[in-house]
Amino acid sequence: MFFKFQDPGSSFFDLISSQYPKFLSHSQGEDPELPRQPWTAVSHGTTVLALKFKDGVIIAGDRMATEGFSVSARRIEKVFKTDDHSAIAIAGAAGPCLELARLFQTELEHYEKLEGMVLSTEGKANKLAQMVKSNLPMAFQGLIVIPLFVSYDLKKEEGRIFKYDITGGRYEETEYFATGSGGRDARNTLKNRYKPGLEEQDAVQIALEALYDASEEDIGTGGPDPIRGIYPTIKAVSKQGIANVEESRIKELYEALIENKKRGF
Repeated sequence: MFFKFQDPGSSFFDLISSQYPKFLSHSQGEDPELPRQPWTAVSHGTTVLALKFKDGVIIAGDRMATEGFSVSARRIEKVFKTDDHSAIAIAGAAGPCLELARLFQTELEHYEKLEGMVLSTEGKANKLAQMVKSNLPMAFQGLIVIPLFVSYDLKKEEGRIFKYDITGGRYEETEYFATGSGGRDARNTLKNRYKPGLEEQDAVQIALEALYDASEEDIGTGGPDPIRGIYPTIKAVSKQGIANVEESRIKELYEALIENKKRGF
């Protein structure tokens, strides 16, 4: 008796899906040998955004995760570097979101090692859409995963922003986008403050204002926490690579923002 191996090519995700599906969380509920899990106490977390600036893209997210009306984590990371010129932010059920982010990182590393070249921006966006689509059975159980993907396209020499729906639909935004439970409030701020050709400093400032406004209206979005020293995560994606915006800089900008709010600006 011969075992037929289906070659997954350069895709680590296809390899796991075809040969070891039980290692993927989305296999739960599809395999009758696996018990269905009660999803009553699952952490969700929740406002992430991206906006273009002159030299690339800013991607940012708050740090809080919630279980219903309770705070389950105050320092969760929602923004991740995926390779030298791309990053992902996640909103939705925390566990599957973090798994997706890590698996996507591994997918890009695996492809580069096998092929000896970096996957194109379009290829990265399409691969992520495939991975989101694979989570659809879990999304029907309430474990929704909604990523926000940004990349600096070396061929086009510009930053790019991609959003997704739960079915794996992939859509490109030309200027900015925000998603998660506070996404609508953040988008309102981005709509009012954004303009083409922003300097990086101005784009970071607008991202912080959008997250702050979202935290004011949405209980699932964490605002700045000076007592605990907790501030949003912000990364700049450009031709030079991925740069973290230092927490000390974010703290300084937030303090100025709050002072302006007090004075009615």
